[in-house]
Amino acid sequence: MEPWRYSAQGVSVALRVTPRGGRDAIDGIETLANGRAVVKVRVRAIAEGGEANRAVMEMLAKALGVRKTDVRLLSGATSRQKQVAIDGDPVKLGDALRAVTAAQSK
Repeated sequence: MEPWRYSAQGVSVALRVTPRGGRDAIDGIETLANGRAVVKVRVRAIAEGGEANRAVMEMLAKALGVRKTDVRLLSGATSRQKQVAIDGDPVKLGDALRAVTAAQSK
């Protein structure tokens, strides 16, 4: 099961973020205890003043080859579990997400 949903505007992705994770990285896909699949993300930034959220948005934009303005937070501003929307071609975004998460999954 993929942790993203397709829409006409792009994709919506479920994330589990680790702030102060030592490095900026996408660590693959994880299934939570409730059965929900999420993309594991870690950033060096701290979770204060939205710094970690900004770092996550910038990292996703770079990894998927979209503009920073095409990535926006839908929910979870103060939570480790977040939902983000990424605007663009849904098929290309899905392929890019599959590639970056598969490369990092163990």
